[in-house]
Amino acid sequence: MMFPVIKGASYILVNTPDMVIHNGTTQTLERETNPDSEYLKKVSQHLRSFEDVVSYPVNQTYIGNFDPEELSKMQRPWYEKKIENASRYGKFGEIMPEDEFYGLMKISDVFDLVVLEKAFTEEVKEKFEHHKLLKVYASKLKDGSEIEEIEKLIENVGAEGLYINNKLVGCVKRAHEFDKNLTAHVITENLAVKASGVLAILNLIDKFGIDANEIDYIIECSEEACGDMNQRGGGNFAKAIGEIAGLKNATGCDVRGFCAGPTHALLNAAGLIQSGVFKNIIVVGGGATAKLGMNGRDHVKKGIPILEDVLGGFAVLVSENDGVSPVIRTDSVGKHSIGAGASPQAVIEAIVAAPLEKTGLSFTDIDLYAPEMQNPEITEPAGAGDVPIQNYKMIGALAVKKGQIERTHLPEFVKNHGFVGYAPTQGHVPSGVPIIGHGMEKIKEGKINRFMIVGKGSLFLARMTNLFDGISFIVEKNSGKEDEGTVSKEEVKSMVAEAMKEFASYLLSK
Repeated sequence: MMFPVIKGASYILVNTPDMVIHNGTTQTLERETNPDSEYLKKVSQHLRSFEDVVSYPVNQTYIGNFDPEELSKMQRPWYEKKIENASRYGKFGEIMPEDEFYGLMKISDVFDLVVLEKAFTEEVKEKFEHHKLLKVYASKLKDGSEIEEIEKLIENVGAEGLYINNKLVGCVKRAHEFDKNLTAHVITENLAVKASGVLAILNLIDKFGIDANEIDYIIECSEEACGDMNQRGGGNFAKAIGEIAGLKNATGCDVRGFCAGPTHALLNAAGLIQSGVFKNIIVVGGGATAKLGMNGRDHVKKGIPILEDVLGGFAVLVSENDGVSPVIRTDSVGKHSIGAGASPQAVIEAIVAAPLEKTGLSFTDIDLYAPEMQNPEITEPAGAGDVPIQNYKMIGALAVKKGQIERTHLPEFVKNHGFVGYAPTQGHVPSGVPIIGHGMEKIKEGKINRFMIVGKGSLFLARMTNLFDGISFIVEKNSGKEDEGTVSKEEVKSMVAEAMKEFASYLLSK
């Protein structure tokens, strides 16, 4: 059987400045514990306009309009730079403003929990009418409600407010009177995952001309979990997203693995495709409202904009081998096993060196590595440093230790074998997945032959284990031929026919 392929990847961002203030965990916790803090007073002064978010070089790289190599050459700080005539629509997806996103949350709500104000609803309807992918949903927004009704729901029934420029324009109602898993805040969080996942799939279908009816299966891999008090993480985001996106012939499930979740999900998809169970699988991850403004205190303290002002999302189509699209080398899987050890060297040994040795490749045979690809302008002010560079240095150091490159060539290895970080810090979003769009393009253009997706995760966050997690695989140029050692159906038929012919001759001779 042939290796499965990746046929396309979409990437979306949603600019949500008001959700930074009202839904980001850093801000909501601060409001609960220190409501008069100086930080809360200054937050709104550090939020960017939608135009600034669209023209930000990092965001333009994420949606495919700007090359990561060009971004690495651009002098920092990037947030002081603007891409001239930047478009909200990109080669891989789009950047959506907050008002349209509230409308998409309303469309994604099948339990009448999202309530939008009447005049605001009309404004969003008009925007939907002019949006290529959303105009079919415009009528589903209905008429909206009076602002007084929304205010009563917030004051009396625990609804979560939705704001634009700090002005109330709607709310999300709680889904149960007592269940803590169905509070308005949690429902808002989950609807944001769902709506951003829908947007990612709609862009994937549009950008790559996919027939929605040919999608068999969906795997959702964000870091949220939906359920009620009896099954807190029961799911299923995958089918909920597929329902709104119009994938009528698909079923699906959710896969969770913290930051490594998308890599686990892609490998699950690859295995299902290669085994012949399904033909076309979409792996999708919606955005995390909890992580909006996660490092906001440090950004405000250092006088820079709050750069965690976007929800991130993506969708990837994994399919049967078409002889053209880049293949997922399912024989190149690297895993951080339970007994592997938690030191950085042990992790890189398990998820980078081991699969390379297994497939007979050297460290330099991988053109690009994609570990944790967080935007350094977000992480450095918070003291976490340049995460992608740290990973490339560890990979390069192991290559030196194994005698595959000279120590003096380490800086060159770091520069040549990785992209600069350009993903939002949405947990699951940066870990490997952002490379797929640009990596596929470079493979098809003949600029590179292969890249490695490296998913890493911190499992201790759940307080269930202190173990670390990591999993990886190689994506490479399609040879256009069947994989070595495989046998086609025609060859099987031919061999069976030949065997029957020989057996018949034997019987006749007797």
